[in-house]
Amino acid sequence: MSAADLARLQFAATTGIHWLFVILTMGLVPLVAIMHTRAAFTRDPAKKAVRERMTRFWGQLYVINYAVGIVTGLVMEFQFGLSWSGLSKFAGNVFGAPLALETLIAFFAESTFLGMWIFGWGRMRRGVHVTLIWLVALTAYASGYWILIANGFMQHPVGYEVRDGAAYLTDFGALLTNSSALVALGHIALAALTTGGVFVAGVSAWHFLKGTEETELFRGSLRLGLWVSMLASFFVVIVGEMQRPVIERTQPMKHAVLENSGVAELQARLVKEHGPGDYVPWQDTLRISMDVMTIIGNTVSTITIVALVLLWKDRLIRWRWASWLLVATVPFPFIASAGGWVVREVGRQPWLVYGELTVEDALSQVGTASLAVSCTVFIAVFVALAATNWTLITRFARRGPDATQLGATEPLPDDVPEGPGAGGADERQRVPAF
Repeated sequence: MSAADLARLQFAATTGIHWLFVILTMGLVPLVAIMHTRAAFTRDPAKKAVRERMTRFWGQLYVINYAVGIVTGLVMEFQFGLSWSGLSKFAGNVFGAPLALETLIAFFAESTFLGMWIFGWGRMRRGVHVTLIWLVALTAYASGYWILIANGFMQHPVGYEVRDGAAYLTDFGALLTNSSALVALGHIALAALTTGGVFVAGVSAWHFLKGTEETELFRGSLRLGLWVSMLASFFVVIVGEMQRPVIERTQPMKHAVLENSGVAELQARLVKEHGPGDYVPWQDTLRISMDVMTIIGNTVSTITIVALVLLWKDRLIRWRWASWLLVATVPFPFIASAGGWVVREVGRQPWLVYGELTVEDALSQVGTASLAVSCTVFIAVFVALAATNWTLITRFARRGPDATQLGATEPLPDDVPEGPGAGGADERQRVPAF
């Protein structure tokens, strides 16, 4: 393999694995926030206890995914300097700020709010505690926005001018409203909610299959997961189609390959515009990835609609085949998301910054042997982290609420604030040992 192939493989593998953490994080945190809000403002003591256990159970799974996933995110931006110094030299003046903001939000604001939420059980007023998990959700999506602003510039560069071989920002507003970023953000947000909803519904269905005694807890989780995934999966298809005009306008070759029409004519036109070269991305890879994403999206949407209908009179719980179908559906959104990522990134080739900088020109002057070693090490570490993450999630998901450690330690007498709005005795139950 060439140096360019190794650098592309390394970045593709590490980014793809990292994305599997991100999409579950973005999809699960709004559901945990909804659960916590309902628990905090429920007056009935019995229902409140169930909803608090629900929040802590799903919150722990979220925290595991976030904690392991953030380790994979630490190395992503270092690869720009390691393997793609040409990209940093050309576009660093433009997307350096969005990447810095994404880092500040993800590694400082989001993690700070999450830490306060984790260690705030029984120690904070319920309104403040609930606000924290919503801030975690908000910063998660804000982080996604800024990374897509950077990626959107690579897909469709706007608001810049080139001086002495480097791009300089001239219109910050154009960068922030780049259609290639905004429409993609809507699509990704809905895909994440679909992933989170299907995950919650699938795990809940598994516990019913195993004869859980926490019927009220998992019935509520199942209902919430199905409603969220049904609505999100329906609209994710619609928003996905909204990207086609944007792609046709900004990346006509990608559109031509997906439509299987006019590829040769566009190749000839691009040769005239940019000089000799192969401007056709991997056609089979692009079309297969698109088909996988589309088929899975429609399948998940259909399954969740049917499952919601079967909730009536508990048919979904009583009919074991239906519950097993939900369990089997859990990996589908992850696969579809990976397919969408391939379409977005591979379809841009051979450009790293579309129309301005090719992959070959962006590659660092690093030896093939060095890249082979770093590629092997990076992929091995990321695979190990992914295996660790899913082993932990599976273990704690199977154990159920009784094994939840989030908020499981008794508070000290002076930990819980007194007075109106403090939540009373119901909120003096637990602070975390997790």
